Amino acid sequence: MTDHHSPASGCGCDRRGFMATIGAGLGTLVFQPALAQTTGKNHRLKEPASVWVAFLYTPSDILRKPGQWWSWPGNDFDAEGRQRQYTNALRGIAEKLAISLEFCDSPLHDESGADQFIRRVIQAHPDGLLLIPLFNGSFNLLDRILAATSPEADPLIPAIVFCCLGVHHGSIVKYQRQGVHYIQSLDNMDAVEYGLKMIQARKFMANSRILSVAGTEDGQEAVVPFWGTTVRTVSLRRFEEEVNKTAITPEVEQLAREFKINAHKILEPADPEILQAARVHFANRRLLEAEQGDAMMMDCLRRGELMPCMSFMTLRDQGIAAGCENDLGPTLTLMLVQQLFNRPGFQHNPCYETERNHYFASHCTSASRLFGIEQPQEKYLLRNYGHTNDPTCCPQVLFRPGEEVTMARCIPEAEPQMLLYSGKVVKSYDMPPVGGCRTNVEITINEWDDACQVKGHHNVLFYGHFAPRLKQFCRFYGIQVMT
Repeated sequence: MTDHHSPASGCGCDRRGFMATIGAGLGTLVFQPALAQTTGKNHRLKEPASVWVAFLYTPSDILRKPGQWWSWPGNDFDAEGRQRQYTNALRGIAEKLAISLEFCDSPLHDESGADQFIRRVIQAHPDGLLLIPLFNGSFNLLDRILAATSPEADPLIPAIVFCCLGVHHGSIVKYQRQGVHYIQSLDNMDAVEYGLKMIQARKFMANSRILSVAGTEDGQEAVVPFWGTTVRTVSLRRFEEEVNKTAITPEVEQLAREFKINAHKILEPADPEILQAARVHFANRRLLEAEQGDAMMMDCLRRGELMPCMSFMTLRDQGIAAGCENDLGPTLTLMLVQQLFNRPGFQHNPCYETERNHYFASHCTSASRLFGIEQPQEKYLLRNYGHTNDPTCCPQVLFRPGEEVTMARCIPEAEPQMLLYSGKVVKSYDMPPVGGCRTNVEITINEWDDACQVKGHHNVLFYGHFAPRLKQFCRFYGIQVMT
């Protein structure tokens, strides 16, 4: 392999109460004390996803010999030129995504070359393969490579297959399976980019750390089945101490001003509550930095003036997953959706509008940059938290009517599952007269004639029709999709 391209790339709970608290959100995770913060995975020195690229075709100089049969795509198809075209495009994608692509020296065109490639792949075990057949007669080599790296093989190495339209004829159903992402389309580099992004997202999830702010224990760790994500505990006492020692600096005051300036309207909260919300955010950022966290979740109910709702909106708007109520499934979902689609989301409680046959989602925080973290904020109101009389500040984000949405929830078990739905925004309600939590949105549901059949609690809602793409990710990595 040559032409390597790697871009620079205070809680009064006892221990029993703590374990009960996290049990509902973290399922069967078993926590152990961490030996040291630097043991295991290094959460700052993350390596980029590594993908090996190979082209499969018989060179034209061989096919031009007398008696040779060109088959599909035919003798006017320039395979060598197409290889140069795709290679240049892939280098640009690799730089954009900050992944590592390693290109095979020359096209694979016989069993000896394919077997040598297989041996090197199994030894190196990259995060994935990108196989590009440019000759119909090379599909026996493609099948040989896929068989050696399939789920039945050890180890599984997932493979993207990119076949230009008109290169191959016949059924491709056998390629629509776990471990293979098959693309057959004319020069569709956007589809290839998404395939590479799936590999990148899977690597990110396995090398990330979620801070679980809950209970009385600091520094215990557990690994999420299948995903490989580390969950590290931070006690509620430490969180409270971090907020209490947060000085009212110019940066804190500036964030509080931004909360006010950017708000469409300010209803209940006064300046002290808004300033306190900014202090909570800076405390959360320091915890993430100190513990090398890539995401966080919190046992946030009944925190009084320490409610993190504005901080969680801000973190999500910055591309950092922040899960309510210390619930692992939606936190993983927020992380995954951010990596795949650059869309922060809305974790929520479910409700149902029976007379209009719609789904109603409601919670006291949401991302506001729902079109992407570089995009403008949707309108939001500054409200108090909807379920306490303590002085608090949280956002009521107003979803845009008519926008397509996707709703998902990872179910983090050893045999992974994902709930998946799609629909459109109908409206966000004034509160009052509607009840529930501060941010709310009514949506249609595409997958069921009866919206009351929607499953799940704390599902994550986000802008865009991404259900087909999420289904591709789930099939690629063997995740069962449920509706």
